[in-house]
Amino acid sequence: MHGATRTDGDRRSRAAVLGSPIAHSLSPVLHRAAYEELGLDDWSYDRFEVDEAALPGFVGKLGPEWAGLSLTMPLKRAVIPLLDEISETASAVEAVNTVVFTEDGRRLGDNTDVPGMVAALRERGIEQVDSAAILGAGATASSALAALARICTGEVVAYVRSQARAAEMRQWGERLDVEVRTEDWADAEHALRAPLVIATTPAGTTDVLSSVVPERPATLFDVLYDPWPTALAARWSAYGGAVVSGLDLLVHQAVLQVEQMTGRVPAPLDAMRTAGEKALASR
Repeated sequence: MHGATRTDGDRRSRAAVLGSPIAHSLSPVLHRAAYEELGLDDWSYDRFEVDEAALPGFVGKLGPEWAGLSLTMPLKRAVIPLLDEISETASAVEAVNTVVFTEDGRRLGDNTDVPGMVAALRERGIEQVDSAAILGAGATASSALAALARICTGEVVAYVRSQARAAEMRQWGERLDVEVRTEDWADAEHALRAPLVIATTPAGTTDVLSSVVPERPATLFDVLYDPWPTALAARWSAYGGAVVSGLDLLVHQAVLQVEQMTGRVPAPLDAMRTAGEKALASR
């Protein structure tokens, strides 16, 4: 602070999640549970409805008491020009979901979705796979590819609805150094035989596949968490397959955010998960 002393009011202890729509975000529940468990009584975590047009003004007005921001759609790419530096992971997928404000006022961007996916899989004993399938080709699919770049030794097959999306996924593959083959969504049932299936599509999209789950499925990572379980996840579990949920992803990426924003390691994973489960159950 170059000779200036921070008053208590200046101490970085504020954080929030921004996005549009934002009302359903579970982030406040997870982060507040972490603060409580860590004894950070003076920390607060809020949610703000902010779209791309309002983002520069919002970030520009933040005072020295701000420690960080979580970003959800549609801000993960829009925030990049407002930052001083972004991590290699965020740069690789062109998406920032975490901003940390340093003591000297710099704005650092990171992506905790990618390591969050890897951590959620690792928790279920998935350290490495020799091939995988991705259902969908949106923003979450690129994060899934980046996660697979760390754990998949062979080919990733992406099932997509359009040629444009197929080309996009192949470009992401080249960029992330993952061998990607694309197939038409009409053949998506073939995906279900992969050692790891990552479903990144909106609610309801994969319901039709629940009737063709193979008898001994391997691992399904379904990034949805509300409503849960999805029809596909329910059938997968019934057949004895391992299922990783969107809540697992949400909690693991939030753990990394809490650690970066507060400097407290490790963040309390179990308390955060319990709070998230409770909040979802009451919806």
